[in-house]
Amino acid sequence: MKIGLISDTHGHVDDKVFNYFKDVDEIWHAGDIGNKATLRKLTDFKPVKAVFGNIDPNELQLTLPEDLWFTCNGLEVMITHIGGYPPKYNKRIRKILEETRPGLFICGHSHILKIMTDAERDNMLYINPGAAGNQGFHLIKTLVKFSIENSKLTKLQVIELGRRG
Repeated sequence: MKIGLISDTHGHVDDKVFNYFKDVDEIWHAGDIGNKATLRKLTDFKPVKAVFGNIDPNELQLTLPEDLWFTCNGLEVMITHIGGYPPKYNKRIRKILEETRPGLFICGHSHILKIMTDAERDNMLYINPGAAGNQGFHLIKTLVKFSIENSKLTKLQVIELGRRG
């Protein structure tokens, strides 16, 4: 399963996203989509799994979950928007992660690309894909691509879309 991971689009999807994600099976969005039209643009292109973020309007907050839990090719995955990062998770996420052990934890919100393992949580992989939109303090728009095969994340790739406009 090939995954395109994106976050913090804030109502803007760079046309380059469609080229970089042309071979993925699904797009996973870690929140702050921005509006329904942006989500529709992505769902018209590929199947999308998404959570709402703190700037998303009510229409998205009513139709998308705050947290997504699922298994992809044997790998337990959790996606949320505001999560913190290892070991500085926010209080809500820390409690969830103490009770559960996903193999992959994904969040957005910070606009900071970060990929690392959490040794305190059975080497859970943490990914924040940074921000792909034009709003925020980030300078470079980023995406992440990877594959999940036999419960393992492989072929991890960080993509820079260029400077935010």
